[in-house]
Amino acid sequence: MSQEDIESSAAPLVEHLAELRQRLIRALIAVAIVFVVAFMFADEIFQILVIPYERAAGENQNLTLIFTAPQEYFFAQLKIALFTALFVAFPVIATQIYKFVAPGLYKNERSAFLPFLFATPILFLMGASLVFFVVMPLAMTFFLSMQVQGDSVSTTVELLPKVSEYLGLIMTLIFAFGLVFQMPVVISLLARAGLVSSVGLKAKRKYAVVLTFIAAAVLTPPDPVSQIGLAVPTLLLYELSIYATRLIERKRQESEAELA
Repeated sequence: MSQEDIESSAAPLVEHLAELRQRLIRALIAVAIVFVVAFMFADEIFQILVIPYERAAGENQNLTLIFTAPQEYFFAQLKIALFTALFVAFPVIATQIYKFVAPGLYKNERSAFLPFLFATPILFLMGASLVFFVVMPLAMTFFLSMQVQGDSVSTTVELLPKVSEYLGLIMTLIFAFGLVFQMPVVISLLARAGLVSSVGLKAKRKYAVVLTFIAAAVLTPPDPVSQIGLAVPTLLLYELSIYATRLIERKRQESEAELA
């Protein structure tokens, strides 16, 4: 390769790196702005995140969450702010990623990629909603059922969750379910690239079932409610992915038939 070829190839690379830097800065600015606002309202956001616990405990219950270190609640507020910032600013982050890769795509590829860009936050929100309204209340009901009401001859066992541990639990579940709900998007993109097929996905269904329950055991607390709550939607999403892959293959065959 000549010196001129090296210089000509280096120039576009520098331009791409400069654009990538610009996109990253815009995404980080969006995250930083939401982070500051969310930190100012961290207490209010915390009250929203406690709603599943309140529903599990029932009405007219005086709930208590504790912290055992002076700095614990402050760091909990930082976690709440970062969690909210990533959640709210995700559309901006996804848009910046799309604008960076879009110039390298053909027009039909860009039009095919846009639905996935819109589907990603919607599916994440569906996973988070499932945690907030179904899985977390059921999990907290399970944990509260383990309390023991003591008497003169037995010891009282009462649940007094730490702020950081409760937040860690609900945030982990929300991100776990949100990421799992991206399965149709990921598999559909792989199908468009020709890396997976509906026949192959069907053949690997039994392995998917085993891996799903293993992932549910790792990503969720050690209670059957959370694990089943993650495993069942994941398997349904896997079946939906097979159907979406079949539609993509059918559309590809129709396009090839028209060109033939």
